[in-house]
Amino acid sequence: MSELTITPAARAERLDDALPPDDAFVRAFNAVRTELVSTLFFLLGNHDDAQDAAQDAFLKCWRTRQTLGEVRNLRAWIFRVGLNAAKDLQRSAWRRRAKPLHENAGQDAMVEVNPAQSLEEQEALEQLRRALVDLRPEEKAVFLLRQNGELTYEEIAEVRHCPVGTVKTQMRAAMIKLRRVLQPK
Repeated sequence: MSELTITPAARAERLDDALPPDDAFVRAFNAVRTELVSTLFFLLGNHDDAQDAAQDAFLKCWRTRQTLGEVRNLRAWIFRVGLNAAKDLQRSAWRRRAKPLHENAGQDAMVEVNPAQSLEEQEALEQLRRALVDLRPEEKAVFLLRQNGELTYEEIAEVRHCPVGTVKTQMRAAMIKLRRVLQPK
């Protein structure tokens, strides 16, 4: 009798299949949560707002989880809901009145091995943040979905409800603008 071996990936797939649909959805959302919050942070400029938008996205997804069978790309769908939650937060009257405190949110406290290098990295990150602020909203969204969300151009087009060519044009425009700002002088 030969012994049947099951790979860890196959075992995880079986476990996901055995989970109730609600548990599988929660696992899927948690798998993209870090990238989603990072993307929302760059859009909103504030870690707390990014967390709030991600939580709002989870709740919106949760309320419509019965329609998951119709979703072709779960990751893209979650990012689309997250981006919409971020836009809603940006439009809210409370957000317009309240100005976020300047913070280095999203950075874990870390031991500084080389203070000069750490300072250079912080300056480069701040320069990137400032450059991202100057992008048009659609360019910023496409850039962040591609870089942070690791979505393909086709997935971004699906999320943004626009043609792939438009997404590529917006990404190219974002890259040109960012290069201009970030290139050493």
